[in-house]
Amino acid sequence: MFFEPGFLGTRAAVYMDIVTLYFAILPFLLAFSIRQAVVGRIALHYKSQMVILALTVVMVLIFEIGVRLGGGFVEYVKLSNVSYDFLLLFLAVHILIALLAVGGWIYLIITSYQTYIKEGIEGMAKHRRMGKWIFGALTLTSVMGCSIYLFLFAM
Repeated sequence: MFFEPGFLGTRAAVYMDIVTLYFAILPFLLAFSIRQAVVGRIALHYKSQMVILALTVVMVLIFEIGVRLGGGFVEYVKLSNVSYDFLLLFLAVHILIALLAVGGWIYLIITSYQTYIKEGIEGMAKHRRMGKWIFGALTLTSVMGCSIYLFLFAM
């Protein structure tokens, strides 16, 4: 089922379409969550961040398992008209940004929770600054991931 042709009209399998669709909406999910904090719904912000992080981890696992079972990056590149060297470099940059973004996101959640417990909302200035960077990095990661999908399956 997961390796059957997808529903987005490209050469990608169903699992790849699902994962790509999730990452296409991820910045909007994050923006919704951030908005909750801005309007003072801190508990909903925290809970939504935890749910979004968990969903993101699940999607990455589905992606990684699917790619490995599907033959790996090299097999997918064979179907693309885009240069292997370009794709490899683009993928390496994407992975680096993604690792830093998700690592920063997890760090931000843990340290912010601790700060909130100790200092309340007044101690969250650093959280807001770092959160903007993490949001930007996660958005860039999503855009790059969707671009890789297009490079591999739609071009």
